[in-house]
Amino acid sequence: MKQPLRRRLMAVLAAFTLGVSALFGLLAMGYVYTVEDRFLERLLEAEAKRQRAHFAAQGAWLPPAGEGISLHTSLASLPDDLRRTIAAEPRRREAPGDAGRHYHLLALQTRGAAPWLVAEVSQQLIVRPMRNELLGWLLGGGLLLAALALLLAHGLARRISAPLEQLSARVVGAPPGQLPQRLAAGLRDDEIGALARAFDALLDRTRAFIDREQAFTRDASHELRTPLSVLQLAIERLQAEATLAPAARLQLAPMLAATQLMTQTVQTLLLLAREGEVGAAPSMPTPMLPLAEQWVLAHADWLDAQGMTLDLAALPRQAAMDIPAPVLQLALSSLLANAVAHGRRGGCIEVRAEAAGLVVRNPSAPLPASAGELPAKGEASSGFGLGLAIVQRLLQAHRSALSLGHDEGVTWACIAHPAPSPSPPSS
Repeated sequence: MKQPLRRRLMAVLAAFTLGVSALFGLLAMGYVYTVEDRFLERLLEAEAKRQRAHFAAQGAWLPPAGEGISLHTSLASLPDDLRRTIAAEPRRREAPGDAGRHYHLLALQTRGAAPWLVAEVSQQLIVRPMRNELLGWLLGGGLLLAALALLLAHGLARRISAPLEQLSARVVGAPPGQLPQRLAAGLRDDEIGALARAFDALLDRTRAFIDREQAFTRDASHELRTPLSVLQLAIERLQAEATLAPAARLQLAPMLAATQLMTQTVQTLLLLAREGEVGAAPSMPTPMLPLAEQWVLAHADWLDAQGMTLDLAALPRQAAMDIPAPVLQLALSSLLANAVAHGRRGGCIEVRAEAAGLVVRNPSAPLPASAGELPAKGEASSGFGLGLAIVQRLLQAHRSALSLGHDEGVTWACIAHPAPSPSPPSS
C-alpha cells in the first residue's frame, strides 16, 4: 500500500523526537544518580580524612561522627549482606543490601582491605524513592514533545507535500493521449515550482515536436500519393498494351508491385499522422483470411515473377484479431511484401494463425544484425525495415506488437495482440 509523503514525514519527525527524548531522559537519570553518589562519597571522604589524621597522631581510630557511618576493622564485623558482597568483590565501593538497605564503603588504608568506613544510606537517598516519579515526568515530557513534533511535522509536511500532490494530480489527471499542461500554475516560486516550470518547458518542446512530425508526415503523405497514383496507372496501362513484348511485361510486374508497396507505406504514414485515441479497439474482430486473399489477388503477377507461392491452408476462415481492419491490412501487406522481396525465389510463403498471433513464414537468408530485436532501417539497408518500423509503431498504438526471427533458413514474423510473443512460434 502506498504511503503518502506527508505521513512518512510525520512518522520520521515523531520517531526522531521520541528518540531524542529517550536519550536525554537516560542522560538526566544518569546525571542525578551520579550527583547523589558523589555527594555521599564526599561525606565518606571527609570522615576518612578525619580518621586518618587521628590515627596518624594517636595510633587509634575515632568513632565516626557522620550520621549512618560506621567503622569496621575486620570483615567479620560487617553486616552479613555487605560481607558477602565484599568477600566476592573486595574493591567494591557501593553495594545493595537486604530489606532495601544500600551501602557506600571506603577503605581507610589499603583499597579493598580493612578497616572500612561504611555508610548505610537508604534513608539519605533522594533519587531512588522518587525514581518512578522522575520516569513518569520524563515519559510525559517525551510524549508531549512528540505531540508537538507531530503538530509541527503536520504543518511542515502539508507545506512540502501539497505542491507535490498538486503536481502529481495534474500529471496523473491528464487526458489519455495528451501531454499534461500548465503544471506550474499556482505553485510557489521554490524548488518544486522551478521543477514544474522545467517540466512545462520540456512538454511544450515535446508537443511542438509531435505536432511538427505529424504535420510533416501528413503533408509528405499527401504529396506522395498523387505521383504514386500516376505511376501505378501508367504501369497498369503499359501492361494492358497488347503489343507489349513478353519480356517487357515481365519487367513491369515487379515495378507495379513496388509501386503498390510504396502506396501502402504512404497510407501507413498517413494513418499514423491521423490516428486518434491510442489503443482504440475495433467494434468487432477483423478476419485475417480475406485480407490475405485480397493481397494475393493484387500481387499475383509479382508472385509469379518471383516464382513464389502463398500457402493459406493454416489460416482458418474464422480466425480473427482484435485489431482495426486498416491497421491489420497494412501490417499483413507489409510482411507479405517483405517476404516476397527478400525471400528465396521459388519458395513458399506460409501464413498461419497460431496462439502467438498471425505468423508469416518464408525461406530466406539470415536477417540483418539486430533486425529481430526491433524493426529499424539501417544505414547499409537495401530496403528492409522501413515499412516494418512504421508497422511496429502503428501496432504499438493499438496495443499490439511485431516480432521477427530466423530459424534454420526460415524467417518468421508475428503480429501479436495484445502482448508480444516471448519466443519464436512453433514450426
